[in-house]
Amino acid sequence: MKVAIGSNNPAKYKAVLEALQQLDIACNWSSHEVDSGVRAQPISDEETVRGAIQRARNTLKESGADIAIGLEGGVVLDEGSKVMVCNWGALVDSEGNEFIAGGARIPLPDYFRDSIEQGVELGDLMEQYCNREGIRKHEGALGIFTNGTVSRVEMFKHVSLILIGQWQYKNHAKK
Repeated sequence: MKVAIGSNNPAKYKAVLEALQQLDIACNWSSHEVDSGVRAQPISDEETVRGAIQRARNTLKESGADIAIGLEGGVVLDEGSKVMVCNWGALVDSEGNEFIAGGARIPLPDYFRDSIEQGVELGDLMEQYCNREGIRKHEGALGIFTNGTVSRVEMFKHVSLILIGQWQYKNHAKK
């Protein structure tokens, strides 16, 4: 089986690979940097889901894989002052089936809101907040604000497991 991952971000492709390994799925895999079709920093569940689906679709088209997985991190701004991190994934297969799954959601510092509304990416805010680079490729905001108890890789692995499980169920139910 050929699996393609719609990102060269190590936190994302490691998550998918760990999920495949946990499920004992033998495959050839590749990662592809593809357009999500949404803003660099999606600002709603809907936009984040669209980004994940578009990443998966574009990756499938580019790779010719059996399945493609797109993972997208975003933020949600409620009508009050809350800013929440959100995470979504999509799996598309060569038969045209599409699946989505969501990940953890936690509040971010309220003062992030203004910068996010001005178009600053959460990854950039986290680098400023922590005074170091590469957070989006490693523990992510989730890892920082959970004191390392849940990393971005672990969260996206959970999303990937849900996606692959849905796909397996659909394929098993057909037989």
